[in-house]
Amino acid sequence: MPIEILMPALSPTMTEGNLVKWLKKEGESVKAGDILAEIETDKATMEVEAVDEGILGKIVVPGGTEQVKVNQLIALVLEEGEDPSALEKAINSPATSTHEKPSAPPPPAGTATAHRPAPALSGARVFASPLARRIAENSKVNLASLKGTGPHGRIVKADVEQALAQGPSPSLATASVQLSGYEPAYEVIAPSAMRKVIAKRLVEAKQTVPHFYLTVDCELDLLLKARAALNTQAGQGGNKLSVNDFVIKACAMALKQVPEANASWVNDQIYQYKSADIAVAVAIDGGLITPVIRQAEDKGLTKVSSEMKDLASKARAGKLKPEEFQGGTFTLSNLGMYGVKSFSAIINPPQGCILAVGQGEERAVVKGGALAIATIMTCTLSSDHRVVDGAVGAQFLKVFKEMIENPVVMML
Repeated sequence: MPIEILMPALSPTMTEGNLVKWLKKEGESVKAGDILAEIETDKATMEVEAVDEGILGKIVVPGGTEQVKVNQLIALVLEEGEDPSALEKAINSPATSTHEKPSAPPPPAGTATAHRPAPALSGARVFASPLARRIAENSKVNLASLKGTGPHGRIVKADVEQALAQGPSPSLATASVQLSGYEPAYEVIAPSAMRKVIAKRLVEAKQTVPHFYLTVDCELDLLLKARAALNTQAGQGGNKLSVNDFVIKACAMALKQVPEANASWVNDQIYQYKSADIAVAVAIDGGLITPVIRQAEDKGLTKVSSEMKDLASKARAGKLKPEEFQGGTFTLSNLGMYGVKSFSAIINPPQGCILAVGQGEERAVVKGGALAIATIMTCTLSSDHRVVDGAVGAQFLKVFKEMIENPVVMML
């Protein structure tokens, strides 16, 4: 019996993903550990490994297919010496039929040919693979002008590429619709799987989580001096600390002192966490992801810094493992490097808080009744009022501010 390759669940919440591409072709030998395909989830692009030896006998779901459900049959591997005729039997067997299978549009009644041209009438539905649609949109190719060579006349990648090779074709010109008066031109961009999930989760967060906001200004001058001294001591080639490394550590230590802020609202109960697992927002192509520094309260600044650099590098390369970006207890979002002075962030449920950090900048302050210049960083805490009351949020920010303004405490 051929070995079934199913769409894997790469996280507890994953229900579907995109099958980006196959790295093995039908008929190729595979062995345990070989990378078969790339899967795009809402967070990153993952690799699917073979767990058995054999021959990739049948690719059931082609590369470029979007919204493939978890546990859907995507391929079959023939064991050594197994007859290829077993593939069709496996696909149609009762056991396999329990898995989801990709569906193709049915041929029109009375048709006996294997292929049919895609409909070209205005307003008619055009049958095309997700990858073909994506290439067509990016290249401004009008799918309705093409003839499909896929099953039942479905337009596939090769059809679009052939059209591009033949030169200019009817394009999907940048749309301009006259609704009332002048309507500016626009381009429709299909959102990535990650962007769709971000949109869904943030709408849910704003609709279901009662946010409130507290803001505090922190002086950075002593921290900047301490950072410069530590980086000089590390020498050339040593691990250089960033301001964000200090902020991560300060958040963790403040949560240790104010554990009521290190909590979540889950199923009408409060989960108060015993360790500060700080999720740090990292911008990547198509959205953002939040790798987690585990038990940050127990780690030195150098350890926090090296872990953060490693996780950020993996995040931008799409190589984070699920356990490296799931399960944070508190989120930090720092936009200071973009010149943002202050902002309010949206909570990432089920977490109870997120801290938004702005740019450190020189400002006029009053000290001892006289004007002075200090480097100030504005930080805004967004809290879930079901979990964190105003006094708890204020206490967290008080301790956080003390850590930032007296960085030696973080080095003890």
